[in-house]
Amino acid sequence: MNTMTVVFMVAEKPSLAETISKVLSKNTRVSRKGFNGACSVHEWSGEFCREHVRFRMTSVCGHVMTLDFQSRYNNWDTVDPMELFVANLEKKEANPKLKMVDFLRYEAKNANVLVLWLDCDKEGENICFEVIDSVISVMSKPTTILRAHFSAVTDSELHTAMKSLREPNKNEARSVDARQELDLRIGCAFTRFQTKYFQVSYLYYFIIQ
Repeated sequence: MNTMTVVFMVAEKPSLAETISKVLSKNTRVSRKGFNGACSVHEWSGEFCREHVRFRMTSVCGHVMTLDFQSRYNNWDTVDPMELFVANLEKKEANPKLKMVDFLRYEAKNANVLVLWLDCDKEGENICFEVIDSVISVMSKPTTILRAHFSAVTDSELHTAMKSLREPNKNEARSVDARQELDLRIGCAFTRFQTKYFQVSYLYYFIIQ
């Protein structure tokens, strides 16, 4: 017995998921609250690539992951600021309270197609791959991954975007990863160096008074 294809779609924020699902379903979607309490899930049946499918749409709340140093580099007293330029980094959930990774995996389980409706800029492209990395292991194989491009949240723009889906751009996502790494390493190293410098300077000042 063949099961209906499930198309899992993810927007950048809950309000956008609500609008897109309303337009694409012609206001027939059924909505429920996701278990993380922050995102709703909208479902309806329709046509996709000449096939009758089940759509399931939800959202993230901005970035799913954030870049940070491993915990052993958190001690300002024992870690030389220069070490931060070569220190190991790791991806962590941007907001652990939202349990976004678990939520996405739960809703994406056994879906056949992933359609990403993130903002159409490099930051949005980066979030696309955060979503992909979160759900790819629980989706049915082979998995189709597509990206919607739209410049306005209007009926015509959304329908056009749905008809012209493309693959997400890995290079644009990587450029954001590179910028985030530079911001983190330079920002933290400079802040720690400056803090230590002024601590020593003020200590010396009070000693000689």
